[in-house]
Amino acid sequence: MNPLQRLGFPRQRRLSRSSDFNRLKEEGRREVCGTLILNWLPSPQLRLGIVTSRKVGPATIRSRARRLLREVFRQHQHQVAEPVSMVLVARRSIADSHFETVRRDYLRALSRARLIKGSPSAPSPTPVPVVSPPVAP
Repeated sequence: MNPLQRLGFPRQRRLSRSSDFNRLKEEGRREVCGTLILNWLPSPQLRLGIVTSRKVGPATIRSRARRLLREVFRQHQHQVAEPVSMVLVARRSIADSHFETVRRDYLRALSRARLIKGSPSAPSPTPVPVVSPPVAP
């Protein structure tokens, strides 16, 4: 990570209107991965919304789940290849999970969605030739 890149999570990056959440749920793409569900759509800038239902647990557990998801996004926001609006939905399994588990699931979901920098967006159409070393006579 470039040390000059900020890791903040300003208000401009937050989804807050219910219409945005509904649009992402209905029109967006979806990736389910372990402790979370990632919904996304291309947008002019990278934005995040977080959903934690009562099925996750009591208020303290839901708050912890939101903090975990927000922190994972904040730390890896510069690895997202293109600007998208995304909603992270906490699943029940996040209640007993550690930060590293949530981080691994988030990065795996981004990779499956081909939204992470450095992940191949498509397989290479031409095979790479294998050159064998010369044989000594």
